[in-house]
Amino acid sequence: MDRVVDTETTGAPPIRVVLADDEAMIRAGVRAILASDPGIEVVAEAGDGHAAVELVRAHRPRVALLDIRMPRLDGLAAAAEIRRVVPDTSTIMLTTFGEDDHVARALGHGASGFLLKAGDPRELIAGVHAVADGGAYLSPAVARRVIELGAGRLARRPAARDRTAGLTEREREVLALVGAGLSNAEIARRLHLVEGTVKSYLTSIFTRLDVRNRVQAAILAYEAGLVDG
Repeated sequence: MDRVVDTETTGAPPIRVVLADDEAMIRAGVRAILASDPGIEVVAEAGDGHAAVELVRAHRPRVALLDIRMPRLDGLAAAAEIRRVVPDTSTIMLTTFGEDDHVARALGHGASGFLLKAGDPRELIAGVHAVADGGAYLSPAVARRVIELGAGRLARRPAARDRTAGLTEREREVLALVGAGLSNAEIARRLHLVEGTVKSYLTSIFTRLDVRNRVQAAILAYEAGLVDG
């Protein structure tokens, strides 16, 4: 059953989140973790992907937190539909170990983050804030696996270093900071730019590298050796 929470605005508006998982206990746990942060508000919950899309359409949240395995419409298809109908809503996928195939597919659906259900609760809060601020977030426990999956996909194309060689020095700096998980605002502060200029650089980078989202760009940054770790 879907649940809607009234929004209370005190000071800065909280990050509005729609949460979707077919397991009520998982939803309750995630909701409780997010409720510990006054800067985050779960405005609606869904038990399947179809309901999640409809709630996102109705509430226009900043972030949709989606389980990958759900009835009626799985999280991957829901993420793709949300990207189509409400492009301003960023999606974070909730994953478990052993779902490499799903994680790889999610990269192509524009997901901005991947969180492990059994991970540190602090990662959940950090991930929502990072994605809401325009960044990408990979749970440390799943990040390396996602990078490896991306590497396998990108290996069918020219080597990552060759792909990034045509970027300007400034574009390479921006790409490296995307790989490090920084948001547009953080990149702007780090490079002493205005945020609009960072967005322009990202548009150019995504086009020239033929990537669709920040996660794919981050993977390429790692593969090209632009990011430590």
